[in-house]
Amino acid sequence: MVKRIVVGAHYGIRDWLVQRITAAVMAVYSVLFAALLVTCTPGGYEDWRALFASQWMRLATFVFFLGLLWHAWIGMRDILMDYVKPTAARLSLQALTIIALVGYAGWAIQILWSA
Repeated sequence: MVKRIVVGAHYGIRDWLVQRITAAVMAVYSVLFAALLVTCTPGGYEDWRALFASQWMRLATFVFFLGLLWHAWIGMRDILMDYVKPTAARLSLQALTIIALVGYAGWAIQILWSA
């Protein structure tokens, strides 16, 4: 019998599924955004601003960023759990990762919904 010591790891299909779903969301957004750029190429700042003026475009872009940040968190958490063995160092790096990702989410909100 194998005795598994659980140290915060998420075993199972949930994280695997979240990684695949967020990857699919990012892929769909990237393809649609590329098609949008091909059909109406923004030339300057005012064109880019007009492209992101509609609420649906801002929301779609923010959903893309949320997927990216969640995808990054799962990947970084797994890397840190696999390769950083001292608990204090691992938890510190995980906390720094969370702080950075929350900061990036706030920055995305600021950029997308600024005047």
